[in-house]
Amino acid sequence: MAYPDKLLADDEEVVRHLHPHWLTVFWPIVLFLLLVGGASFGAALIPEGEQQGTFRLVIAVLAVLLVLALVLVPLLKWRTTHYVITTHRLLFREGILARRGRDIGLSRITDVSYSQTLWDRIINSGTLTIESAGDSGPTVLKQIPDSDGVQQLLNHMIEEDADRRAQESAGYIRGVDGGHPTRQL
Repeated sequence: MAYPDKLLADDEEVVRHLHPHWLTVFWPIVLFLLLVGGASFGAALIPEGEQQGTFRLVIAVLAVLLVLALVLVPLLKWRTTHYVITTHRLLFREGILARRGRDIGLSRITDVSYSQTLWDRIINSGTLTIESAGDSGPTVLKQIPDSDGVQQLLNHMIEEDADRRAQESAGYIRGVDGGHPTRQL
């Protein structure tokens, strides 16, 4: 799914759009299968009688409530969490009903590091720590797929952004006026 173009500047392009690692939704899906199986088995165990329908309805309602709380909410959190690297900035957006976001200009990023546990290395995931100029402190992104590749990409994009800014600045200062550098206004 492409990131909404309305959030991007005219000369800005999405380089990489990520969600948290897919294993963050693994256990909710396993739990969904267990809940469906358990509710079906429980409903089948209810003996015949005039209360059978009521008990089966109670089991179904409980199963639906558990699915909403333990399966649907984590899936929606995963789906509505976006880590977007563009040619100019890094964007974070998360939240189902209430949203939270942060944009960090590539020129403000001073350090990008990643860490991986043994399990993270096995599943190719990790934690990114992004230091930026300002008082907000480091930004820590957990469960990032291909965290070492994302760290390298961010470092590359920071360098490209610095080169682009230098070229824009040089183009601003050097105009063509009889072969002499002049300030363009």
